[in-house]
Amino acid sequence: MRVTKKKAHEAINTLKIVREQIFEGRKPEYPYKKWERKRKKANEKLKKLYAFVDEAVSTIHIAKSPGRPKKLDLAQRTILFLFTVLINKSNRDTAALLEFFEPFFGFKVNYKYIERLYSDDQVKAALHNVFYLLLVAEGISGRFAGDGTGYSLTITKHYRSNPKKKAKDYRYAFRLIDLETGMYVGVGYSVRSEMDAFKKALKMLSDAHISIDSVALDKYFSSRKVLELFDRETAVYVIPKDNISKIGLKWAKIFRKILEDPVEYLENYFQRNLSEAAFSADKRRFGWTIRQKREDRQETAMFAIALMHNIFAVRVTTH
Repeated sequence: MRVTKKKAHEAINTLKIVREQIFEGRKPEYPYKKWERKRKKANEKLKKLYAFVDEAVSTIHIAKSPGRPKKLDLAQRTILFLFTVLINKSNRDTAALLEFFEPFFGFKVNYKYIERLYSDDQVKAALHNVFYLLLVAEGISGRFAGDGTGYSLTITKHYRSNPKKKAKDYRYAFRLIDLETGMYVGVGYSVRSEMDAFKKALKMLSDAHISIDSVALDKYFSSRKVLELFDRETAVYVIPKDNISKIGLKWAKIFRKILEDPVEYLENYFQRNLSEAAFSADKRRFGWTIRQKREDRQETAMFAIALMHNIFAVRVTTH
């Protein structure tokens, strides 16, 4: 079927009608009993975190350097870092807690030591290894959804509620989530825009040789340039903009899917709501502000949130 401009606009109008008649205001019943059963899985994953860290550290070669040896080995530093992210306290508060729990941890450090972990290259390498070990253990479906969000650098400003966003006040994040497991498979960070963060998330997938079978994206990413970033085999689910002028091969493929079965197309598109739900859960658990001042440490902090999400992630479907 040849897709003309007339056919394209017919498809867009069809989507609007189907969305209003079938999907508007639809809220599936949440399976609480199923969640209670699956929550145990998250607890088991948390218990295995030490083993994941040990395995992640074992693959990192650490060259001997002059000077005093580090107070804590790499595994201890990585666990300390994850503990800091988990409790979502300031570095000073974390140091105070470590003072109290010294008999259990076997060490105590000051708040500056904790802050330096965010720029510790060895710790960052260990975190990336843990991230991929978790994905391998859970499996990757190839069916993804993605969305962008922002984190405030000040407590007084909230990303979604502030209409006048300034780059100096926010840092942008984009995360691709696996629709089967609820785990992030690719993450990106940017001081410039969500689009820049999106491209970095795609690069992370490419570097890890993770293939994308399908992806659902927000309307913000509904452009020909974005579609061209994906392989021909990838099914992309986006809502076309009303003022689309050039069809091209990528858009023609999407419009054919819409015209063949608009309900199924929207079912796949609305899978992206999982991304929004994940962002909301992450910010409730780990906060919506980034305390670090240095850009490299801000990036580590945002990556750590994605990693902690994967530790707690349990995908509960409604069907």
